[in-house]
Amino acid sequence: MSQTPFDASERLAWAGRGEAYAAGFGRLCAHPVPALLVAAGVGAGVRVLDAGTGTGVAAAAAAACGARVSAVDAEPDMVRLAAGAVPAADVRIGVLPHLPYPDGEFDAVVGNFVLNHVGRPRRALAELCRVTRPGGWIALAVWASPAAAGQALLGRAVRAAGVSRPGWLPALAPDEDFPRTEDGLTGLLGAAGLVAPGCRTLSWNHRATPDEWWRGPAAGVATIGRTVNSRGPVVADRIRRRFELLAAEFADASGVLVLPHRALLASGRVPARRHSP
Repeated sequence: MSQTPFDASERLAWAGRGEAYAAGFGRLCAHPVPALLVAAGVGAGVRVLDAGTGTGVAAAAAAACGARVSAVDAEPDMVRLAAGAVPAADVRIGVLPHLPYPDGEFDAVVGNFVLNHVGRPRRALAELCRVTRPGGWIALAVWASPAAAGQALLGRAVRAAGVSRPGWLPALAPDEDFPRTEDGLTGLLGAAGLVAPGCRTLSWNHRATPDEWWRGPAAGVATIGRTVNSRGPVVADRIRRRFELLAAEFADASGVLVLPHRALLASGRVPARRHSP
């Protein structure tokens, strides 16, 4: 079975929420894109796949570089938005770990946080390797652990309100997980057979108003949104009030939140010669 309970839960978490994501978390997740494209060697004429394209931010940036862009996402609403944002790209539905492309189709593959949303990261990475030509590059971003203070804010508000992750919301199976550290992600790429895998940490401050930062969870976006809304509007409002109190720690003189975040950026090259199993 290629789809796990975690995968099924992710499909529900993102279904129909493309615009809500774009207005909030989407701006946050755009930060690693320039570095991701550089790490994968994306430039004019390069055949690149943006795996887990979301609303198409990385695909659009690759197209602006003159690359020949394809993009996939598991969520039809995201595919619709990405196709509208990047008309020059071939955007279609694709669900890891099975992508609708032949072996070696791309010179480069990028995945901006896609491994955070799959139930079998190793199989997903193997599939990204399969569709990359020998000698081609793969570059991936994932959230670092432990989370930076800005990233942890919403979770703190949930706990302060006395709410825990719902028992019906599946987590990634422990035997499928990997350390969300530079060494852990480098090791994942090395175990997949990528040559000269490397990883570095990206740190930045994301700026948003309290209303902007709350809007995504209130709309049910991602796991945090499903948790916020899991016990009805009264409890969701209690979480919101805790959020507003805690958010004051990050507010600048104008009231805008300055939220520290950290992500891992890793890359590696598919071997020039693939070994038979």
